[in-house]
Amino acid sequence: MGAEANLYWAKWFGREVIVKERIQKSYRLGSLDHQMRRYRTVHEAQMIHEAKKAGVPTPVIYLIDGQRCRIFMEFLHGPRLKEALSTVSPSRRISICHLVGRLIGKLHRNRVVHGDLTTSNMILSDDEKVSFIDFGLSFHSDQTEDRGVDMHLVKRALNSTHFAYAESCYKSMITGYESILGSRFTKTVLTRADEIEKRGRYFAERQA
Repeated sequence: MGAEANLYWAKWFGREVIVKERIQKSYRLGSLDHQMRRYRTVHEAQMIHEAKKAGVPTPVIYLIDGQRCRIFMEFLHGPRLKEALSTVSPSRRISICHLVGRLIGKLHRNRVVHGDLTTSNMILSDDEKVSFIDFGLSFHSDQTEDRGVDMHLVKRALNSTHFAYAESCYKSMITGYESILGSRFTKTVLTRADEIEKRGRYFAERQA
């Protein structure tokens, strides 16, 4: 359940699926509301496809229902990384985070910005595959700022949920990211991510 969409588990032609349906907003003009929801539904499906083309595991999309603003997609078995990281061994945790960093690197190399990059939006399967989900805020960009926001978000998620081992996890993600994009590119993005973090602290202090 979310502010913009509802998620349902269902059986569809013998397959387990997740149905993501964007919620109608009563405060918007009916025709405009439908147009916006339809656009966001199609756009998210396109971004999931772009991520998959970039080499990042994502749910298989079975159907896009533009009229009802729904996406029928593969149900992924396995825990969210948010829960899984606390149940695995330290060595496995580092290995998983390195893989996550590589996957983020593949997204950014192909100009895909996730927009909500947290461990809640990653699924760990039994075969050690990590899949990225929820591309509702994703978009194309080659801007350092946008890539920096992605890295800031994942770092913040680690610090808030996995604080006991957040530092080692983030360092492992950076190593994986760097293996895809190189040290110079990585340094530029991480420098911007640090700037974004400092901006957030500054505004929080001003509002306190």
